[in-house]
Amino acid sequence: MSKIIVIAGPTATYKTKISITLAKMFNAVIMNADSTQVYKEPLIATAKITESEKEGVPHYLFDIVSLDNEYTLYDYQKDGRSLLDKFIKDNKNVIIVGGSGLYLKALLYDYNLEFTPTKRVDYSNYTNDELKKMADSIDKNNNIHVNNRRRLERYITFYNETGKTISKTSSINNKVYDFTIIGLRADKNILYDKINKRVDNMFENGLLEEASALYKKHFNKFSSIIGYRELELYFKNEISLEEAKELIKRDTRRYAKRQYTWFYNQMKDIVWFDVDYDNINNTINEIKKFLG
Repeated sequence: MSKIIVIAGPTATYKTKISITLAKMFNAVIMNADSTQVYKEPLIATAKITESEKEGVPHYLFDIVSLDNEYTLYDYQKDGRSLLDKFIKDNKNVIIVGGSGLYLKALLYDYNLEFTPTKRVDYSNYTNDELKKMADSIDKNNNIHVNNRRRLERYITFYNETGKTISKTSSINNKVYDFTIIGLRADKNILYDKINKRVDNMFENGLLEEASALYKKHFNKFSSIIGYRELELYFKNEISLEEAKELIKRDTRRYAKRQYTWFYNQMKDIVWFDVDYDNINNTINEIKKFLG
């Protein structure tokens, strides 16, 4: 029988390393559940796993669309379930790894979505607050966070094109698959320090050059990536490079906080493990013991 293990949690909690270790332990493939890593172009900005880091483990749903293309939650659900069903049929073990809670919810639970339109609409002139007001005017009970810009844009576009709202069933917490979900957590101050240092390392590894090259190509989804959207302000001479760096750190910390909030409130069946940054093998061994 196919074993499905989910590794979830905020950014900078060693999800990638732990997923590789478990995949080798269970002879499993790895499926992506990160909304930014489906895109081909970003490498440094999304801390995407490198070929050497994969250690020969097959990876799926990484690098599948361009930043210039629309890839919706509906698309991910459809593609992810198609793959998952195939692996289960082939009796293949699967490790699902990522920090996008909505992706995991749509993939693994009875989260019904109507087809999301692919029509491109430019919302770049609207602030998050303005988009939130537009969404609330459609349905004040939409429950979309003001900072979830991509979901707000998708929600508004779908309504304008179809006259309907993206709907979910009341059975949203019912599992569609049999799986175990492991959450990775860390002390807030330690995590935030790790995030700050990670951003510094990204710049040392060429984030500025990567963002500059992609900015010149005018990709539709460029500004949806943390690291790019802040540097876009720098490229437009609206802020200094140092201010852009601090914004990236701030926005990443805020994103990590939203990830925690989502997982704690929306996915009650997570079994949490504390990340030992001094010796990650301690965390890995605890997870192995839990999984048997």
